[in-house]
Amino acid sequence: MKRLLRSPLLWTLLSSVVVLVGVTAWLLTDRATSRGDALKTGALAGGAVAALYGLWLNDRRRRTEEDRHEIERSRISDERFAKSIELLGNEADQVRVGAMHSLAGLARTRPEYRQTVLDVLCAYLRRPFDHPSFPSDTKWDKENKAEAERERLVRRAAERLIRDILPISGTTGPTLSLNLSDARLDKLGLLGRRVGWFGADRCEVLTYLDLTDAQLSGKFLLENVTIHGELELTRARFERKVSLANTVVETAVDFSVATFAEPPVLEGAKFPPGTTLPVVSGDSG
Repeated sequence: MKRLLRSPLLWTLLSSVVVLVGVTAWLLTDRATSRGDALKTGALAGGAVAALYGLWLNDRRRRTEEDRHEIERSRISDERFAKSIELLGNEADQVRVGAMHSLAGLARTRPEYRQTVLDVLCAYLRRPFDHPSFPSDTKWDKENKAEAERERLVRRAAERLIRDILPISGTTGPTLSLNLSDARLDKLGLLGRRVGWFGADRCEVLTYLDLTDAQLSGKFLLENVTIHGELELTRARFERKVSLANTVVETAVDFSVATFAEPPVLEGAKFPPGTTLPVVSGDSG
């Protein structure tokens, strides 16, 4: 009985009857209104109440259905994420690349996963890795050279996907960060991308780190890093602290083509002849 009394349908029906009787009685006080017209108008008023209830009920059902779909989407996304993480440890290089692309697709369709996926890709690049192109004491033969080359291609895929997930320079929205400390990189290009905090302590770069047209809105900490190839800074914008302390770059760097909000820290850094020192915003001359 109590449940029946709390039923919205019951109260809607009672409200419709009350409106019907009330409007009809009020119109009958006017002698110019016939009894039939009064009943018709009262019925329309009562029906309007029922119609409003129907609209409310449909909206409630729609929102419930949307919530159910969202819960289902979240469940599927969580399962997809977990499966992709599991496949990153697969021995087959094509499976690992497929898992990375699955994670990147998840980051594109579910924005709440973007930072997590970036963290996973950066963690993959921190895995132990050796290659004949890197200085090492490894004795290479045909078999382990081929294995190292396959892993190199997998890691290049991770580097490309990191760039693809990052937002474009000049856009607004959540800021995403990269933690590449202790990573071994090959070709990381953040061309035209917006990055928040960037940390790469004790990182090693083989071919290049390309920041052309990149927007670095957080701290940029490239410390104790060895770059065997190029550090490209054309039109890069550094909006906060930049530190290249104890970093070694084996190819000449042109710092003048980048914009720095404050003087970068270059203590202990080593650059070859031909390097052009940075020009800081606000410097005289």
